[in-house]
Amino acid sequence: MTVNMPLVVVLGFFAWGAVKFLGVRTWVVVLVALFGFWLSHTFLAPAIGSGTRSGVDIINGSHD
Repeated sequence: MTVNMPLVVVLGFFAWGAVKFLGVRTWVVVLVALFGFWLSHTFLAPAIGSGTRSGVDIINGSHD
């Protein structure tokens, strides 16, 4: 069975778990999210995108 879930939902669950069980402060989660949005608008965005796609392909086992 295949389940399709948006990455934002998965990351939200991880963030909730980090705040709830690991004691990470909420402002740290917000700061990391804002840094991620800022980073996605820099010259590093294509490298991050291709690295993410490659990692997902490796996990899914769909090699071209």
